[in-house]
Amino acid sequence: MPVLRSPFPWRRLPLLELKLLVCDVDGVLTDGGLLYDENGGVRKRFDVRDGLGIRLLQELGIEVAFLSGGRGGASECRAAHLGVRHCLVGVGDKLAALRRLQAEIGVARPATAFIGDDLNDLAVRPAVALLICPADATPALRRQADWVLRRRGGDGAVRELADRLLCLHGQGRRLAREGWRAGNG
Repeated sequence: MPVLRSPFPWRRLPLLELKLLVCDVDGVLTDGGLLYDENGGVRKRFDVRDGLGIRLLQELGIEVAFLSGGRGGASECRAAHLGVRHCLVGVGDKLAALRRLQAEIGVARPATAFIGDDLNDLAVRPAVALLICPADATPALRRQADWVLRRRGGDGAVRELADRLLCLHGQGRRLAREGWRAGNG
C-alpha cells in the first residue's frame, strides 16, 4: 500500500474523475541521472513499465502530459513514442505552464494530478488537486505530497499510480486475466 498523507487522497480528488495527469520527467519517468555523450547530448533511461502504464491511462481517457525544466530531446522522443500530446520541456515556471495547459485542454484543478520529485515541483501545488511523488523524492516534497508512492522514479512509480487507477476503474482484474494486446510502452 502506498504511503498516503491522508488515508484516502481520492476523497479530495475522486480518482475516477481524474482527467489530467502531469508528470515531471527527470526523477519521475527517469531515475534522475543524466548521461552526456562526447558531443554534449543527453541520454536518459525510461522504464518501459511506466510507458505501458501511461498507455493504459490514455485508454481510460486520462490525458497524460510531461512538464519538465530539463531539455535534451529524449523527453520529446519518449512522449512521441507514447502518444503524449503535451510535452512541455525547458520550462522555467512550472505553475504558469501547468495553468496554460489546463486552460488549453479545458481541465480544471479538481481533475488534475501532478507527479514530481523535487523542490521545483512544489510550485504546482495551487493548480492541482493531488500532488504525488515517488518514494525517492526530496524530503520536502515527500512531507507535502498527498501521496508518496512505494516505487522510485524511473523504476515503476508511474506504473504504480496507473495500476491503482486501473483498479479503481474496474480494469485491473481484467488486464491481469487477459493481458494487453495493443503494443509495448
